[in-house]
Amino acid sequence: MKAIPLSIVDVVLFEPYVFVDERGFFFESYNQRVFEGTIGRPVNFVQDNHSRSAKNVLRGLHYQVQQAQGKLVRVVEGEVFDVAVDLRSSSNTFGKWVGAHLTAENKRQLWIPEGFAHGFVVLSDVAEVLYKSTEFYAPAHERCLAWNDPQVAIDWPVTGELFLSEKDKAGKRLVGAEYFG
Repeated sequence: MKAIPLSIVDVVLFEPYVFVDERGFFFESYNQRVFEGTIGRPVNFVQDNHSRSAKNVLRGLHYQVQQAQGKLVRVVEGEVFDVAVDLRSSSNTFGKWVGAHLTAENKRQLWIPEGFAHGFVVLSDVAEVLYKSTEFYAPAHERCLAWNDPQVAIDWPVTGELFLSEKDKAGKRLVGAEYFG
């Protein structure tokens, strides 16, 4: 598995080595030794999540202020543009974002560490997203950063109407959001 550094150093894009022949393909989708060696610390995943969404559905930008979640995200059907926003107030990249195209074809995975808001928009007709979390879902601690905050200025690669949940429509701007220390 190859690790691809991004503009925010703690967010890592992983690209597997895929073996293809006339029967189909094989790849190792997760290897704890490689993963932890790349990010430089032990990680314990406690929950797997799976979502299916239609074109132009935007989910996020979600984070938990307590029981912060690290997430390892991949797509098994379709294509999404996946985004992480740094909400660590002590970070020199605070308020900055990084994004990656994740597709069933490229089989890439995005590691989003604790202290980041996370979201994605579906670019294909349908997309199925799987992600591992380092903490359990804690609705009392969940927060949502506004997907269209002009201070963060995410360049979402979509045209047409976006579809968001009521919770995601009510996301807070960075200036009024809760951060991590």
